[in-house]
Amino acid sequence: MDDTAGRPDDRPGDRPDDRSDWRVLVVDDEPDLVEVVCGAVRYEGWQARGVTNGLETVREAARWRPHAVVLDIMLPDLDGLEVLRRIHAEQPEVRVLFLTARDAVEERIAGIAAGGDDYVTKPFSLAEVVVRLRGLLRRAAPPAAPNGPPAHALVLGDLVLDDRAREVTRDGETIELSPTEYALLAHLMRHPRQVLSKAQILDAVWSYDFGGQAHIVELYISYLRKKLDAGRSPMIHTVRGAGYLIKAAP
Repeated sequence: MDDTAGRPDDRPGDRPDDRSDWRVLVVDDEPDLVEVVCGAVRYEGWQARGVTNGLETVREAARWRPHAVVLDIMLPDLDGLEVLRRIHAEQPEVRVLFLTARDAVEERIAGIAAGGDDYVTKPFSLAEVVVRLRGLLRRAAPPAAPNGPPAHALVLGDLVLDDRAREVTRDGETIELSPTEYALLAHLMRHPRQVLSKAQILDAVWSYDFGGQAHIVELYISYLRKKLDAGRSPMIHTVRGAGYLIKAAP
């Protein structure tokens, strides 16, 4: 990393888009670099978490739902391109800033072709990382639709999940969910009208290293049904022998 460019506050311009709820996941196999970049992100007033390998990045992205990821292409287990593919399979809206070797032109091309939004080359300045992140986060924040749910919300019929506010409503009525119920509903709503097996749900909601059994999925599906569907047309459906799906009520 290049220290000659100074601290992040050396950049020109003001801070028109600062939001304390921006979440940035920083990924590199060098812990010291992760710590420094996380510090620069937090200095901007944003939230930051650091990870040093690919598998944990995928898990943390599923749990924490970052708005942007600073992602090294060269990681010790999964490479950055595979990490990007796995994250975008669940969260296609996440913005990704790749870290690449200065002379690796093929890495930069591959990263953008795989769906990355931008890149910086090592050694880099913190100011450059912050400026590029700021541009990505601007694009990650569509304005709210007038007289309707926020543009970033998940909407399925009369069911709305606002991930930034951590709120769920159905037909305008707030539905209180536990953290696990919320994560389960969010996963179902990201795959509307798609049958998801118990194994797929376990991996996505309880993480890859969860040691429980499939009956936990049945239990939490029943919890969700009681809260979402009570007195209303059902949205969560069982496909016998295959799994569960969610769709708008008729």
